[in-house]
Amino acid sequence: MLRQLLRGGAPPHPPRSRAFRISARRGGLAYEDTIGNLKIGRDTRVIFQGFTGMSVRSMVFSYTLAGSSTFAYVYVYVDINTVSAKATSNAKESLAWGTNIVGGVTPGKNTEHLGLPVLPSVREAMQKLKPHATGIYVAAHQAPAAIEEAIEAEVPLIVAVAEHIPVHDLLRIHSMLHTQSKSRLVGANSPGIISAVGRCRIGFQPLPCFMPGRVGIVAKSGTLSYEAVASTTRAGLGQSLCIGMGGDVLAGTRFVDALNIFEHDDDTEGIVLIGEIGGDAEMEAADWIKEYRKRSSNPKPISAVIGGVNVAPGRVMGHAGAFTLPGEPDALAKVKRLQDAGVTIVNHPAKFGEAMKTLLGGSGRASSGAATTGASQRRGMHMTRRVRPAVRSQVSNFASQKRNLHIRENLAFDLLRERGINASEYSGKGRKRILAVGIDRANMSPCIIASPATNDQDPHVEAKKFPFDYIKGFEPSQIPVIAEHLQLGGTAKESLAKLINSLVGLYMQKEAFLLETHFVERLGDLKVVGAHFGFDDAAFRSTKRQGDIHALRRVEDEDAQEIEAEKDGIVYIKLAGDGNIGTLVNGAGLAMNTVDALADAGGKAANFLDTGGKATSETVKKSFQVILQDERVKVIFVNIFGGLTLGDMIANGVLLAFKELEMRLPVVVRIRGTNEAEGQKIIAESGLPLQAFDDFEEAAAKAIELADR
Repeated sequence: MLRQLLRGGAPPHPPRSRAFRISARRGGLAYEDTIGNLKIGRDTRVIFQGFTGMSVRSMVFSYTLAGSSTFAYVYVYVDINTVSAKATSNAKESLAWGTNIVGGVTPGKNTEHLGLPVLPSVREAMQKLKPHATGIYVAAHQAPAAIEEAIEAEVPLIVAVAEHIPVHDLLRIHSMLHTQSKSRLVGANSPGIISAVGRCRIGFQPLPCFMPGRVGIVAKSGTLSYEAVASTTRAGLGQSLCIGMGGDVLAGTRFVDALNIFEHDDDTEGIVLIGEIGGDAEMEAADWIKEYRKRSSNPKPISAVIGGVNVAPGRVMGHAGAFTLPGEPDALAKVKRLQDAGVTIVNHPAKFGEAMKTLLGGSGRASSGAATTGASQRRGMHMTRRVRPAVRSQVSNFASQKRNLHIRENLAFDLLRERGINASEYSGKGRKRILAVGIDRANMSPCIIASPATNDQDPHVEAKKFPFDYIKGFEPSQIPVIAEHLQLGGTAKESLAKLINSLVGLYMQKEAFLLETHFVERLGDLKVVGAHFGFDDAAFRSTKRQGDIHALRRVEDEDAQEIEAEKDGIVYIKLAGDGNIGTLVNGAGLAMNTVDALADAGGKAANFLDTGGKATSETVKKSFQVILQDERVKVIFVNIFGGLTLGDMIANGVLLAFKELEMRLPVVVRIRGTNEAEGQKIIAESGLPLQAFDDFEEAAAKAIELADR
């Protein structure tokens, strides 16, 4: 299929509630000039959008002063779709930690909340409160308008934590962002940004894990970043600035942006990068690192982990952007590029602490230390260099690429015929070429993807992307260049224009993320002989847009267990092969890494399962039910990092499931993070055939031993 390509995919023009007015480039400035806005600290003035309303991802907390000045926090993760906590809780906690929150915005209100002013618009808040940053705490369907309002008001830093923002809304937002030089976006689908040194949190990160220190962290995955934070805290290093790139298809801040900040940040002495499948931001980062190491006489050491080495081909692995499109690098290619740039790779984030201690010592940067509060928490763990198979190229399968809603080919043909396009099955005659509309993740825009041959006909021919602005639309002036790349005859240009316009129109109107066709040229006309169409289900799930397209879903084409898990908000993917370890994990990044790390230790995971940050006793039970339907499974490995999820709650969920389901399989439970000691104690004293660990390698070794009996 496409050999070089798609960096993402999707756009329509959903109706907007208000006009958007934004000035063009000022004095030649661009979005890249806003990177410095990421440097937050004690003096950063923060407002909350949705200050008094419902939060997208929020935490209810309580604390006690058990004979000391140490707070014991309790976090409850609230599901995005069933929000039941207020952003107020997050604001209280952030204020107590030291964040300089100066007020908030709630439409229609001009009052006071938590002793701080509440204003009816971001523009008025900018005038009166003069914030440097805004945290957007509204649901996914409200987030686009909130982000746009912040851009219009020229807030320097905009942090969007919501998942499931429709892809086309984000494409429109990125088109706006790249016409200005005042506002920088972090997110979406991000835990946010936090300065441990400056005590400034804009997001929902678990504060007990953090300690002021020396390591800068940038991550796609929230759960893996929390593991990295906990590890560097246990190692006594602490953190300087942690930036959540987020797991969305379109990230407002990429790895290179964070690296530019870390390079010049005096508080940052070492850098951790956490990547995963999807896009090429890690490759871009590796190229930057290689140049950085050339120009710096004493470069800051960098360590990384990449999730998704053992993913299910063509599947979305939990995060909206965690899927590899044809031509994009796979996880192994990313690892190799980073290693070639001098980055130290670990296979699990729990190893970052010891890895960074070694690297900082070797770099001569070991003189300054973090606060000693983390030293007493240190646990034995060692870094191992991952033994990896040779880098493999990403194999594309036209029929198996899957993200959100993919419709049957005959239904895709129907959509094309409705637009006057000749479409039917391939007769075996004629040279097949590729024409698609998708997302260019690097340019944050839609693009035309064209290849003069399909991969099965000529694997050496590469596809080429032709990006276009989401708001301005496709420029017809590009058609001759595309025709030349496709090696089409002169008489076929008119038919090519018709096909491109039809695909772009369908893409925009129906909120597709990928419309891929194979076509042949016959007597100066073009005939589509293959179609692979994917549409963004967030538009339907969040706002009920595109109901006609989503009515084309055929659940009989999908795995019954996966559909069952989906009803409970669980992402479950059955992995091919002879895997015999069932995995149950909270967080997409951690779930991918769990499958990878088990493989490194000699084990074979039977599935990928992400309960999401909302893991509860009930979702744990539901997850067990799904896993137990796989007859290959000989042991269940529960890997929970209690950042936003309580360790004792998960332990009780495991006990509940074990008893109610009358389980006969052994269960290995690794609980770390919030309330880990309580959770481990509950497991240990249960009297059931359960085994609890806090060290990943020990837990993985036990799970593999039990699976192989």
